[in-house]
Amino acid sequence: MKSLRILASVVVLTLLSTTVFAQSEAQKSFDKLKTLAGSWEGVLSGAGPEFDGKTMHITLRVTSTGNALLHEMTGLPGRPDDPITMFYLEGDRLMLTHYCDAGNRPRMVGKLTPDGNTWTSNFLILSAARNTDTCTTLS
Repeated sequence: MKSLRILASVVVLTLLSTTVFAQSEAQKSFDKLKTLAGSWEGVLSGAGPEFDGKTMHITLRVTSTGNALLHEMTGLPGRPDDPITMFYLEGDRLMLTHYCDAGNRPRMVGKLTPDGNTWTSNFLILSAARNTDTCTTLS
């Protein structure tokens, strides 16, 4: 009887531990995004004649002891500074705050598609709105 109680306790603890330690979809997406840390280059297209064909430099850096991912874009000619985006977890949601060079600060909740190849986000709020025509969608 004692071994049956021990076995039952082990089974219950095992079930509880997998529930407690199971990663949320937001955590899985965030972990996947962090694997992109490094420096990247790409050529702009669809950004308008002033920017199309220009090379952009993108840096992704894991920071704050792994609690945030900093995304920075550089390389736009004639721009005094460059926009940054911070990705972070807030509860069971993967959040981002974009510090736009237009002066806006949109906040969004996002996720990766199951294959991990596409980022989608939903707009939540726009702070410090100077130009409401920019920086309100990201996909």
